[in-house]
Amino acid sequence: MDSLGAMRVFSRVVEMGSFSAAGRQLGSAPSSVSRRVGELEDQLGVQLFQRTTRRLSLTDAGRLYHERVRRILLEVDEAKLAVAQMEAVPSGILRITVPASVARLHSAPALAEFHRHYPAVQVALAVTDRVVDLIDGGYDLAIRVGRLKDSSLIVRKIGASRRLVCASPSYLKAAGTPRTPSELSEHNCLTFRSTPGKNLWRFRGAEGSVEVRVSGSLFADSGEVLSALAFANLGIVLVPNWLVGIHIREGRLRELLTDYEVLPEGTPLYAVYPRQRHIAPKVRAFIDFLVKRFAPPYAWDERH
Repeated sequence: MDSLGAMRVFSRVVEMGSFSAAGRQLGSAPSSVSRRVGELEDQLGVQLFQRTTRRLSLTDAGRLYHERVRRILLEVDEAKLAVAQMEAVPSGILRITVPASVARLHSAPALAEFHRHYPAVQVALAVTDRVVDLIDGGYDLAIRVGRLKDSSLIVRKIGASRRLVCASPSYLKAAGTPRTPSELSEHNCLTFRSTPGKNLWRFRGAEGSVEVRVSGSLFADSGEVLSALAFANLGIVLVPNWLVGIHIREGRLRELLTDYEVLPEGTPLYAVYPRQRHIAPKVRAFIDFLVKRFAPPYAWDERH
């Protein structure tokens, strides 16, 4: 006997309330429906329905069986959908939220290439440094930078950029060039924070790890703003390479303390999206595209 088919017939009888109504839905005679249910009962060795001339009702065993069968059929249908979606052509509107500096320097240039591969996908890009609620905002996914807070979202790493210390040649000419991390305490360091105070910058060199507390006359909660302050000759910054690499390459900033490694070494980029049973083809395609796009040897210090 086709057990899965019998389960579907049984479930349809429960939903419709009678053999005849289920038969009309399934395109089968009531007698055929009744026979399939009877065969199922024989196979299980239990009675699933109480039958009278006026009504059909589930037995206790029938109610328990229907509860389990409903979940099984749902899983089977979703499995079919998942396989079908793997072959589906990505399409529709893809709603994304991206930090401003990532969007301008790296995500926006990538979108042209993505569109060439997936012309049926329309991208709605919300550029904001705020961490928005994806579900309430109706977003499909977000690109986020750095350490993430625990959440119910699915996280996939799409790339990482080296962290480095740098300053403008004009600032270094006026204030001197630090040769060791400890000398940073004598400089105007532009720190990532929203309230006054000192930041702890950590390094690893030939002698081991070293920590230095730094501060300065200016601070901000935006890496791009801090980089702009460094361009204006106002101090030393510690930022990801993806923010300043092109400016170092073109001579507007100079990397410092190159004999030391900044700890932690890299700033990761993540794609995050709401937890769901099946990822829409457009979301899967975009995330896979980003992972491939930003994989080594992607040059964070070049214009794209």
